[in-house]
Amino acid sequence: MYRDPVQSPEAQPRHCATVAMRPLRVGMIGIGTVGAGTFRVLMRNQALIAGRAGRGIEVVVVAARNLARAASVVGKDAALTNDPMQVATHPDVDVVVEVAGGIGPAREWVLAAIAAGKHVVTANKAMLAVHGNEIFAAAREHGVAMAYEGAVAVSIPIVKALREGLTANRIEWVAGIINGTTNFILSKMRDEGVGFAEALAQAQALGYAEADPTFDIEGIDAAHKITLLAANAFGMPVRFADAQVEGITTLQGLDVACAEQLDYRIKLLGVARRRHDGVELRVQPALVPAAHLLAHVNGSMNGIMVKGDAAGVTMYYGAGAGSEQTASAVIADLVDLARLDGTSAAQRVPHLGFHAHAMNEQLAVLPRAAVHTRYYLRVPVHSAPQMEAVGAWLATQHVPVLQVSLAQDKVLHPGSVPQVLVLTGPVSQSTVDLAVLALAAHPAVAGPVVALRVELLEG
Repeated sequence: MYRDPVQSPEAQPRHCATVAMRPLRVGMIGIGTVGAGTFRVLMRNQALIAGRAGRGIEVVVVAARNLARAASVVGKDAALTNDPMQVATHPDVDVVVEVAGGIGPAREWVLAAIAAGKHVVTANKAMLAVHGNEIFAAAREHGVAMAYEGAVAVSIPIVKALREGLTANRIEWVAGIINGTTNFILSKMRDEGVGFAEALAQAQALGYAEADPTFDIEGIDAAHKITLLAANAFGMPVRFADAQVEGITTLQGLDVACAEQLDYRIKLLGVARRRHDGVELRVQPALVPAAHLLAHVNGSMNGIMVKGDAAGVTMYYGAGAGSEQTASAVIADLVDLARLDGTSAAQRVPHLGFHAHAMNEQLAVLPRAAVHTRYYLRVPVHSAPQMEAVGAWLATQHVPVLQVSLAQDKVLHPGSVPQVLVLTGPVSQSTVDLAVLALAAHPAVAGPVVALRVELLEG
């Protein structure tokens, strides 16, 4: 006789067990932009999220500095406290979500939560870049998960891609635009021909840049992120202190225009590249070919490329900031944790993509002088005929010159001296540094020489 599967006695107990499973109970530290977005999305999509997680996810307690503001967000759906440690050690909390930011206090809250046997989800890349090795070790010791998809390129699941989707690959490099503020500024400088200061002011007016934009424009935020990606890509410890970091504060509009003339675009890139002698770990403004996919990542968007030996080049694109965009990543981590019920620590995805015994503790970050890339040089000269002298002289300094040209009049300010534009082949940073230093004393040169890396990021 036909038996309706919904009413089937064999099917019904399994259905009831899923429905009756206790919700994952969340304590949240911080209810600002990210915290509020996380709470809103959890409430709005709770049935959908539960259907994917296999159980409900509910926020039971929230810590906030401003309790009145917090109450306006959570209403009566969660208890409130102004003490983050109460959330970190709360007996009714399974997972602590840290979205308050900062480094020192956040570290203490996270370590307290781990010691209390709580899983932790965070979007705090600065804390993980500085204290990640200590925090991940503590999580391993206590057998809890430490999830942080929201810490890097928020809406792009790049951490999951490295730790899960690309596990068969030996990763050769990870590179991308991982700071939306600087990408917005560079897009404005290129599209509207404005200077850095004006583009920054526009970014601040629109809320893309903070009142103090130092972390963004000096490349520090991008360095936090590329450090975490490098650890997941190569199985190395978190080595933020060893990263080479250059921002865009000294970048001139003239170089943005000259790059366009040469059919390139300037982007602030985070690059982690595995070499036989170590890892290049760096952030810098660099020229990317205008036809390259990353050259078309504009405004505040992020774009990341990964080169694996089996998969080849894969690309990930999406919003790099935003309240609900970050919430999307935070909740994805919560769903992963909700599915862990009854799973031993040894069966979980490792915090940095590799289990502790397989981590390469000795993998060194290469010094700046050892980095090999192509270069763009802009050399001001007293007169246009001296262009050939500049190219010939660079060749004597062991710089492989591929192209020498003059900046077009339309990119120069009236009355400016001629500008010689040079594109080189691959060469070490130390060789370029010496050549630039010596070139400054050449009689043909009429001012400071600008050197920027060129990244082809080929498949």
